[in-house]
Amino acid sequence: MKYIWKYLKNYPKQLTWIILATIVTSLAITGMPTMLARMIDEAIIPGDINKMWPFVGIMVLIVVLGFAGRAIRMYMVADVVNNMVKDMRNDSYDKMMHLSHHEFQELGVPSLTNRITTDAFMLLQFTEMTLKQGLMAPIMLVVSFFMIFTMAPELGWRISPAIPVLILFVTFIALSSKSLSERQQKLLDSINRILRESITGLRVVRAFNRESFWNKRFNSANEPYRDTSIKLQRLLSLTMPAFALILDVVIVALIWFGAEMISLGTLEVGNLVAFIEYVFQALFSMMIFGGVFMMYPRASVSAARLQEIENQIISVQNPENPVQNVPKEGTLEFRDVDFMYPDATEPVLQNISFVTKPGETTAFIGSTGSGKSTIVKLIPRFYDVTSGEILINGVNIKDYDLDDLRTRIGFTPQKALLFKGKISDNLRYGKFDADEWDMDTATTVAQAQEFIGRLPERYESLLAEGGTNLSGGQKQRLSIARSIIEDREIYIFDDSFSALDYKTDAKVRAALKEQTQNSSTIIVAQRVGTIMNADQIIVLDQGQISAIGTHKELLKNSDIYYEIASSQLSEEELNIEDN
Repeated sequence: MKYIWKYLKNYPKQLTWIILATIVTSLAITGMPTMLARMIDEAIIPGDINKMWPFVGIMVLIVVLGFAGRAIRMYMVADVVNNMVKDMRNDSYDKMMHLSHHEFQELGVPSLTNRITTDAFMLLQFTEMTLKQGLMAPIMLVVSFFMIFTMAPELGWRISPAIPVLILFVTFIALSSKSLSERQQKLLDSINRILRESITGLRVVRAFNRESFWNKRFNSANEPYRDTSIKLQRLLSLTMPAFALILDVVIVALIWFGAEMISLGTLEVGNLVAFIEYVFQALFSMMIFGGVFMMYPRASVSAARLQEIENQIISVQNPENPVQNVPKEGTLEFRDVDFMYPDATEPVLQNISFVTKPGETTAFIGSTGSGKSTIVKLIPRFYDVTSGEILINGVNIKDYDLDDLRTRIGFTPQKALLFKGKISDNLRYGKFDADEWDMDTATTVAQAQEFIGRLPERYESLLAEGGTNLSGGQKQRLSIARSIIEDREIYIFDDSFSALDYKTDAKVRAALKEQTQNSSTIIVAQRVGTIMNADQIIVLDQGQISAIGTHKELLKNSDIYYEIASSQLSEEELNIEDN
């Protein structure tokens, strides 16, 4: 398998030791029956005990060599397969981290998780079995067949029909198990998807008493997985009984024909014992080889799923020759930008053009689905525009190195996502080397000092996964602090004030105005009160710019904006603004 070999070849020394140890072990195992036969025929049957001790000495040496070979092989295999899977997971994870949002949606987060964990473990098991037993089986098979047809050719030909029977059986099992393995992995993806969704949405599930619904939904995915797994395990479980049956039949036949040959004087007792042992080793080697062969379809499914991540074409590519040393000014411009999601049939944005300069705040407002959040996702290149261009400091963002581009932007997402760990660790996502003064400054602007000061360990306080031990407003304030802890050219706030009360919202915006006076600020909001002091407000309607102006201008010139404002502001507030 090319995918596995790509990683195994990185460990040539360990593989060399494994091959040498496998040869030594195989020769030790296949050498033992010959010594036993000679000891029976030359010492035990004649009753000459003195002739037995040299054979005993040789057999002890063979045992020691076999033990050393096994120990070295097991040690090296454990080292190789675990390092191989570590490399696979590292590469898959690294590729995953560079996928664009479209590829994430296409592959699915549960499927990616399952591939990097379960599929990688399947390849570990397959490779471990191949290196521990699969390499040894061909050597033992060749030596055993050589000894079989050297010691008693006539007897060897009589039991040879068992070989094609075993081969056909193993082939049938292997081919039948592949489709079941593919279905099993897909069903496991489905289980992981339901599990992830129900855990992340547990509060909503409980709030609406939908536990029984999710139990049924999980069971509806779990039962097909169980049924498929049972079919697969039942199919694979036939191998050992079938092998035992074939072996028993062969041994009975050997004893029958062997006894006849001994009575005729054409075969010695010791050779018959050795012959039976070699037949067992030959059939067992074929069974081992068959086991590897039967496991191959399942491993190939897992390898293909991991390789799909590796071969995934990334839609948002880093330029080959990115621009260098672009001055940090903070001017942002959209020129005739159209955008359509890869799987969509209609554009989400059409003909979007505007300019915002350092010190200015540009806000977006509009009905749900008008394209507000989509616009800000285009700036850090979470997606690429379908047509038109976006420029920062007069340079197309596609010409920037992605790391350089995103370093210039402080992005606060719509959903305040915090990571498990200390508050300080989360804040340092925005600035790796942030000290306490940096954290104090950022959290003061974000109005987070109040609740952080009440915590016994302040910045060293631990957050649960997703920050679930904080309120929505507290998480949003920490998310804002994280994005402004380092000076950026452009700050983006994607509906990042929605969980704040009006008083806190006003305080945060006032502090931000001073903090970001040398940067461009982009705000997406649903509340008019959040954006009414912006330098320019862009009203979106069905993916197009309906109007641009200040709050007062739009109240007079934009019916859409006036309708939104009148639904949130009192008549008195509207009249004050009109005047």
